Amino acid sequence: MSSRLIYGFHAVTAKLRHDPESLKEIYVDAGRQDARVRDLLRHVELQGVKFIPCDGKRLDGMAPGAKHQGVVAIVEGGHKVLHLDDVLDTLEEPAFLLVLDGVTDPRNLGACLRVADAAGVHAVIAPKDKSVGLTDVAIKTACGAAETVPYVMVTNLARTLRELKEREIWVIGTAGEAESDLYTAQWPQATAWVLGAEGEGMRRLTRETCDQRVSIPMHGSVESLNVSVAAGVCLFEARRRR
Repeated sequence: MSSRLIYGFHAVTAKLRHDPESLKEIYVDAGRQDARVRDLLRHVELQGVKFIPCDGKRLDGMAPGAKHQGVVAIVEGGHKVLHLDDVLDTLEEPAFLLVLDGVTDPRNLGACLRVADAAGVHAVIAPKDKSVGLTDVAIKTACGAAETVPYVMVTNLARTLRELKEREIWVIGTAGEAESDLYTAQWPQATAWVLGAEGEGMRRLTRETCDQRVSIPMHGSVESLNVSVAAGVCLFEARRRR
C-alpha cells in the first residue's frame, strides 16, 4: 500500500482523531513543549500510534518548503474526505472556512486549496453535486495544500450552511450585485466565505442562506474574477482583520 505525508496540527490532529488506523508514524519536533504538542501527544498515546521525536531539520527535510509547524505524519493509502465535524471539533480559534458552490474545474479547486492554505483557512467545503473531487490534477495544482487543508464534500450545502450558522459561524457570500463591498463591510471573527463558479456564481438557495453578501470592487472592463483569485482577495482581507 502506498504512503504519503501530511503535516501541520490541523491535518494531523483530525487524522489522528478520526482515522488513526491510517497513521504509520508521527514525527514531532522535540524542541516543542507547548500545550498544543502535549495535547497532540495525548491523542497519540490514546490511539497507540508510533511517535518519533526528532529535530526541526529532519522535519524540514521530510516536508521541504512546507509550514509543518513541527509535526509530520506518514499515512497509508489515499485521501479520505473528512466530515465537517472532524475539522470544527478540533479548532482552538474562531472558524475560518471557504465554501465553493459549483466549482467543477480541478485546476480551480487546486488553486483554491492553495490560496486557502496560504490564508490559514481551516477547511474547504463543497457540495457533492456539481463539484469536482480531489483528482490528481487538483492535487497537483494545489502544490501540497491538498494535504494540509481538509476538503469536505457535503450532501446538502444549504443545510450545511445552516448548521454552520447554528455554530455561530457567519456565512458571507460573494456576489457582484451586492450592495456592500468587501472593504467597507463588517463581519465577526468566525466566518465561512462562499464563492460560486465564475460566471454562474452561487446557486439561488445558497445565496438565500447567506447571512451577508459582499462584492469585490471592480475598476476595469472585466465583470468577474476567476474563483481562485476572488477567493484570494476575500480570504486575505478576512485574514488581515483577524
